[in-house]
Amino acid sequence: MSKKPQKFDSDPKTTGHQWDGIEEFDNPMPRWWLYTFYLCIIWGIGYTIAYPAWPMINSATAGVLGWSTRADVASEIAAVEEANAPTNAKLVETDLTEISADPDLNAYAVSAGSAVFKTWCAQCHGSGAAGAKGYPNLLDDDWLWGGSVEDIHATVAHGIRNEDSDDARYSAMPAFGRDELLEAEEIDQVVNYVMSLSGEAQDASKVEAGAVVFEDNCSSCHMEDGTGDRAQGAPNLADAIWLYGGDYDTLTETVTNARYGVMPAWNLRLSEAEIRAVTAYVHQLGGGE
Repeated sequence: MSKKPQKFDSDPKTTGHQWDGIEEFDNPMPRWWLYTFYLCIIWGIGYTIAYPAWPMINSATAGVLGWSTRADVASEIAAVEEANAPTNAKLVETDLTEISADPDLNAYAVSAGSAVFKTWCAQCHGSGAAGAKGYPNLLDDDWLWGGSVEDIHATVAHGIRNEDSDDARYSAMPAFGRDELLEAEEIDQVVNYVMSLSGEAQDASKVEAGAVVFEDNCSSCHMEDGTGDRAQGAPNLADAIWLYGGDYDTLTETVTNARYGVMPAWNLRLSEAEIRAVTAYVHQLGGGE
Protein backbone atom coordinates (compact mmCIF):
# COMPACT_ATOMS: atom_id res chain seq x y z
CA MET A 1 0.00 0.00 0.00
CA SER A 2 1.23 3.52 -0.77
CA LYS A 3 2.29 5.84 1.99
CA LYS A 4 -0.66 7.52 3.71
CA PRO A 5 -0.74 11.24 2.88
CA GLN A 6 -0.06 13.63 5.69
CA LYS A 7 -3.03 15.65 6.92
CA PHE A 8 -3.06 19.27 7.99
CA ASP A 9 -5.54 21.27 10.01
CA SER A 10 -5.82 23.75 7.12
CA ASP A 11 -7.00 21.06 4.69
CA PRO A 12 -10.57 21.49 3.40
CA LYS A 13 -13.27 19.01 4.20
CA THR A 14 -13.33 15.80 2.22
CA THR A 15 -16.16 14.21 0.27
CA GLY A 16 -15.83 10.99 2.21
CA HIS A 17 -14.45 9.12 -0.79
CA GLN A 18 -11.25 7.23 -0.20
CA TRP A 19 -9.08 5.04 -2.39
CA ASP A 20 -5.79 3.50 -1.46
CA GLY A 21 -5.56 5.91 1.45
CA ILE A 22 -6.19 8.94 -0.73
CA GLU A 23 -9.18 11.12 0.19
CA GLU A 24 -10.99 13.54 -2.11
CA PHE A 25 -11.15 17.17 -1.02
CA ASP A 26 -14.56 18.81 -1.18
CA ASN A 27 -13.36 22.02 -2.88
CA PRO A 28 -16.01 24.40 -4.24
CA MET A 29 -16.22 25.03 -8.01
CA PRO A 30 -14.42 28.14 -9.29
CA ARG A 31 -16.68 31.16 -9.17
CA TRP A 32 -16.15 31.97 -12.86
CA TRP A 33 -17.41 28.47 -13.71
CA LEU A 34 -20.47 28.84 -11.46
CA TYR A 35 -21.34 32.24 -12.90
CA THR A 36 -21.05 30.85 -16.44
CA PHE A 37 -23.28 27.95 -15.49
CA TYR A 38 -25.94 30.27 -14.02
CA LEU A 39 -25.81 32.52 -17.07
CA CYS A 40 -26.40 29.49 -19.31
CA ILE A 41 -29.49 28.60 -17.29
CA ILE A 42 -30.81 32.17 -17.54
CA TRP A 43 -30.05 32.25 -21.29
CA GLY A 44 -31.82 28.90 -21.81
CA ILE A 45 -34.95 30.09 -20.01
CA GLY A 46 -34.94 33.33 -21.99
CA TYR A 47 -34.50 31.44 -25.26
CA THR A 48 -37.49 29.17 -24.61
CA ILE A 49 -39.60 32.28 -23.92
CA ALA A 50 -38.43 34.27 -26.94
CA TYR A 51 -38.16 31.55 -29.61
CA PRO A 52 -40.04 28.38 -30.61
CA ALA A 53 -38.89 25.75 -28.17
CA TRP A 54 -41.25 23.39 -26.38
CA PRO A 55 -42.75 20.68 -28.62
CA MET A 56 -46.52 20.33 -28.59
CA ILE A 57 -48.72 17.61 -30.15
CA ASN A 58 -49.05 19.31 -33.54
CA SER A 59 -46.59 22.19 -33.29
CA ALA A 60 -44.33 23.94 -30.79
CA THR A 61 -44.51 27.01 -28.58
CA ALA A 62 -44.23 30.00 -30.91
CA GLY A 63 -42.14 32.27 -28.69
CA VAL A 64 -42.90 35.92 -27.92
CA LEU A 65 -40.74 37.12 -30.85
CA GLY A 66 -42.77 35.09 -33.34
CA TRP A 67 -39.62 34.01 -35.22
CA SER A 68 -39.90 31.09 -37.66
CA THR A 69 -37.49 29.42 -40.05
CA ARG A 70 -40.45 28.75 -42.35
CA ALA A 71 -41.27 32.45 -42.38
CA ASP A 72 -37.65 33.26 -43.25
CA VAL A 73 -37.68 30.77 -46.14
CA ALA A 74 -41.03 32.08 -47.37
CA SER A 75 -39.66 35.61 -47.24
CA GLU A 76 -36.58 34.62 -49.24
CA ILE A 77 -38.71 32.78 -51.81
CA ALA A 78 -40.98 35.82 -52.14
CA ALA A 79 -37.95 38.06 -52.68
CA VAL A 80 -36.60 35.79 -55.42
CA GLU A 81 -40.02 35.58 -57.09
CA GLU A 82 -40.32 39.36 -57.01
CA ALA A 83 -36.88 39.70 -58.60
CA ASN A 84 -37.76 37.14 -61.30
CA ALA A 85 -41.25 38.52 -61.95
CA PRO A 86 -40.29 40.61 -65.01
CA THR A 87 -38.46 37.68 -66.61
CA ASN A 88 -41.32 35.29 -65.84
CA ALA A 89 -43.77 37.74 -67.38
CA LYS A 90 -41.64 37.91 -70.51
CA LEU A 91 -41.43 34.12 -70.58
CA VAL A 92 -45.23 33.85 -70.50
CA GLU A 93 -45.71 36.52 -73.15
CA THR A 94 -43.12 35.15 -75.59
CA ASP A 95 -44.27 32.62 -78.17
CA LEU A 96 -43.04 29.15 -77.27
CA THR A 97 -41.16 28.80 -80.55
CA GLU A 98 -39.38 32.12 -79.99
CA ILE A 99 -37.98 31.45 -76.52
CA SER A 100 -34.87 29.72 -77.85
CA ALA A 101 -34.17 32.72 -80.11
CA ASP A 102 -33.58 34.95 -77.08
CA PRO A 103 -30.30 33.79 -75.48
CA ASP A 104 -30.92 35.40 -72.09
CA LEU A 105 -34.54 34.29 -71.85
CA ASN A 106 -33.69 30.78 -73.04
CA ALA A 107 -30.86 30.48 -70.50
CA TYR A 108 -33.22 31.56 -67.73
CA ALA A 109 -35.95 29.15 -68.91
CA VAL A 110 -33.59 26.18 -69.10
CA SER A 111 -32.10 26.92 -65.66
CA ALA A 112 -35.50 27.44 -64.04
CA GLY A 113 -36.93 24.46 -65.91
CA SER A 114 -34.14 22.23 -64.62
CA ALA A 115 -35.12 23.13 -61.05
CA VAL A 116 -38.80 22.47 -61.79
CA PHE A 117 -37.94 19.14 -63.41
CA LYS A 118 -35.81 17.95 -60.51
CA THR A 119 -38.55 18.93 -58.05
CA TRP A 120 -41.64 17.58 -59.83
CA CYS A 121 -40.63 15.30 -62.71
CA ALA A 122 -37.48 13.40 -61.75
CA GLN A 123 -39.41 10.99 -59.50
CA CYS A 124 -40.84 9.32 -62.62
CA HIS A 125 -38.57 10.34 -65.49
CA GLY A 126 -35.31 10.11 -63.54
CA SER A 127 -32.90 12.90 -62.59
CA GLY A 128 -31.33 12.70 -66.04
CA ALA A 129 -34.71 12.36 -67.84
CA ALA A 130 -33.78 8.93 -69.20
CA GLY A 131 -37.02 7.47 -67.85
CA ALA A 132 -37.62 3.98 -66.53
CA LYS A 133 -39.93 1.05 -67.21
CA GLY A 134 -43.36 2.61 -67.77
CA TYR A 135 -41.98 6.16 -67.75
CA PRO A 136 -40.86 7.65 -71.09
CA ASN A 137 -37.28 8.54 -71.93
CA LEU A 138 -37.25 12.26 -72.70
CA LEU A 139 -33.81 12.20 -74.32
CA ASP A 140 -34.74 10.46 -77.57
CA ASP A 141 -37.04 11.28 -80.49
CA ASP A 142 -39.63 8.63 -79.68
CA TRP A 143 -42.59 10.81 -78.63
CA LEU A 144 -46.07 9.39 -78.12
CA TRP A 145 -47.79 12.77 -78.39
CA GLY A 146 -45.18 14.73 -80.34
CA GLY A 147 -41.88 16.32 -79.40
CA SER A 148 -42.30 19.88 -80.66
CA VAL A 149 -42.15 22.61 -78.04
CA GLU A 150 -45.90 23.17 -78.41
CA ASP A 151 -46.62 19.45 -78.04
CA ILE A 152 -44.44 19.18 -74.94
CA HIS A 153 -46.12 22.23 -73.42
CA ALA A 154 -49.58 20.74 -73.96
CA THR A 155 -48.51 17.42 -72.44
CA VAL A 156 -46.95 19.05 -69.37
CA ALA A 157 -49.85 21.44 -68.84
CA HIS A 158 -52.72 18.97 -69.20
CA GLY A 159 -51.12 15.59 -68.55
CA ILE A 160 -52.15 12.20 -69.85
CA ARG A 161 -55.24 10.15 -68.97
CA ASN A 162 -55.87 11.99 -65.72
CA GLU A 163 -59.27 12.97 -64.36
CA ASP A 164 -58.25 16.52 -63.44
CA SER A 165 -58.09 18.19 -66.85
CA ASP A 166 -60.67 18.13 -69.60
CA ASP A 167 -57.83 18.72 -72.06
CA ALA A 168 -55.67 15.81 -70.89
CA ARG A 169 -54.15 13.66 -73.61
CA TYR A 170 -56.32 10.58 -73.80
CA SER A 171 -56.21 7.21 -75.51
CA ALA A 172 -56.99 3.71 -74.28
CA MET A 173 -55.75 0.38 -75.55
CA PRO A 174 -58.27 -2.45 -75.34
CA ALA A 175 -57.50 -5.32 -73.00
CA PHE A 176 -57.74 -7.91 -75.76
CA GLY A 177 -57.30 -10.89 -73.48
CA ARG A 178 -59.02 -9.78 -70.29
CA ASP A 179 -62.08 -8.58 -72.18
CA GLU A 180 -62.06 -11.69 -74.39
CA LEU A 181 -61.63 -9.74 -77.61
CA LEU A 182 -58.98 -12.19 -78.80
CA GLU A 183 -58.33 -15.84 -78.08
CA ALA A 184 -55.09 -16.87 -76.41
CA GLU A 185 -53.87 -18.32 -79.70
CA GLU A 186 -54.51 -15.04 -81.50
CA ILE A 187 -52.66 -13.10 -78.82
CA ASP A 188 -49.73 -15.49 -79.21
CA GLN A 189 -49.77 -14.90 -82.97
CA VAL A 190 -49.98 -11.12 -82.87
CA VAL A 191 -47.24 -10.90 -80.21
CA ASN A 192 -44.93 -12.87 -82.46
CA TYR A 193 -45.82 -10.59 -85.36
CA VAL A 194 -45.11 -7.45 -83.34
CA MET A 195 -41.77 -8.88 -82.22
CA SER A 196 -40.88 -9.49 -85.86
CA LEU A 197 -41.35 -5.81 -86.71
CA SER A 198 -38.20 -4.78 -84.89
CA GLY A 199 -36.38 -8.03 -84.26
CA GLU A 200 -36.93 -11.76 -84.13
CA ALA A 201 -40.20 -13.45 -83.27
CA GLN A 202 -40.23 -16.15 -80.61
CA ASP A 203 -42.01 -18.44 -83.08
CA ALA A 204 -41.53 -17.37 -86.70
CA SER A 205 -44.22 -19.79 -87.88
CA LYS A 206 -46.89 -17.63 -86.23
CA VAL A 207 -45.86 -14.31 -87.75
CA GLU A 208 -48.00 -14.61 -90.87
CA ALA A 209 -51.16 -15.40 -88.91
CA GLY A 210 -50.25 -12.64 -86.44
CA ALA A 211 -50.10 -10.13 -89.29
CA VAL A 212 -53.76 -10.85 -90.05
CA VAL A 213 -54.73 -10.43 -86.38
CA PHE A 214 -52.77 -7.18 -86.27
CA GLU A 215 -54.42 -5.79 -89.38
CA ASP A 216 -57.90 -6.60 -88.08
CA ASN A 217 -57.44 -5.37 -84.51
CA CYS A 218 -54.40 -3.12 -84.13
CA SER A 219 -53.66 -1.28 -87.38
CA SER A 220 -56.33 1.39 -86.82
CA CYS A 221 -54.15 2.86 -84.05
CA HIS A 222 -50.66 1.51 -84.71
CA MET A 223 -50.96 1.87 -88.52
CA GLU A 224 -50.66 -0.95 -91.03
CA ASP A 225 -46.86 -0.95 -90.83
CA GLY A 226 -46.83 -0.73 -87.03
CA THR A 227 -45.18 2.71 -86.94
CA GLY A 228 -47.90 4.11 -84.69
CA ASP A 229 -49.84 7.35 -84.59
CA ARG A 230 -48.58 10.14 -82.35
CA ALA A 231 -51.83 12.07 -82.56
CA GLN A 232 -53.58 9.42 -80.50
CA GLY A 233 -50.60 8.31 -78.44
CA ALA A 234 -50.25 4.97 -80.22
CA PRO A 235 -46.57 3.95 -80.00
CA ASN A 236 -44.34 2.91 -82.87
CA LEU A 237 -43.95 -0.87 -82.66
CA ALA A 238 -41.26 -1.11 -85.32
CA ASP A 239 -38.41 0.88 -83.78
CA ALA A 240 -37.31 -1.46 -80.96
CA ILE A 241 -38.05 1.25 -78.36
CA TRP A 242 -40.36 -0.09 -75.68
CA LEU A 243 -41.97 1.71 -72.78
CA TYR A 244 -42.83 -1.44 -70.81
CA GLY A 245 -40.57 -3.96 -72.56
CA GLY A 246 -40.48 -5.80 -75.88
CA ASP A 247 -39.89 -9.38 -74.80
CA TYR A 248 -42.52 -12.08 -75.41
CA ASP A 249 -43.90 -12.21 -71.86
CA THR A 250 -44.17 -8.43 -71.49
CA LEU A 251 -45.85 -7.98 -74.86
CA THR A 252 -48.27 -10.77 -74.04
CA GLU A 253 -49.14 -8.97 -70.79
CA THR A 254 -49.60 -5.70 -72.69
CA VAL A 255 -51.93 -7.20 -75.28
CA THR A 256 -53.84 -9.21 -72.69
CA ASN A 257 -54.45 -6.51 -70.05
CA ALA A 258 -53.43 -3.28 -71.85
CA ARG A 259 -51.51 -0.38 -70.32
CA TYR A 260 -52.91 2.80 -68.84
CA GLY A 261 -50.14 5.20 -67.85
CA VAL A 262 -51.24 8.44 -66.17
CA MET A 263 -49.47 11.81 -65.97
CA PRO A 264 -50.76 14.65 -63.76
CA ALA A 265 -52.06 17.92 -65.17
CA TRP A 266 -49.30 20.24 -64.00
CA ASN A 267 -51.23 23.44 -64.77
CA LEU A 268 -53.08 22.76 -61.49
CA ARG A 269 -49.84 22.86 -59.50
CA LEU A 270 -47.37 24.97 -61.47
CA SER A 271 -47.56 28.49 -62.84
CA GLU A 272 -47.58 29.10 -66.57
CA ALA A 273 -44.02 30.43 -66.32
CA GLU A 274 -42.87 27.22 -64.59
CA ILE A 275 -44.62 25.07 -67.20
CA ARG A 276 -42.96 27.01 -70.01
CA ALA A 277 -39.60 26.79 -68.27
CA VAL A 278 -39.73 23.02 -67.84
CA THR A 279 -41.01 22.72 -71.42
CA ALA A 280 -37.93 24.61 -72.65
CA TYR A 281 -35.71 22.43 -70.46
CA VAL A 282 -37.15 19.13 -71.72
CA HIS A 283 -37.16 20.33 -75.35
CA GLN A 284 -33.44 21.14 -75.30
CA LEU A 285 -32.38 17.86 -73.70
CA GLY A 286 -31.88 16.31 -77.12
CA GLY A 287 -35.17 14.63 -77.90
CA GLY A 288 -37.22 17.74 -78.63
CA GLU A 289 -38.13 18.35 -82.23
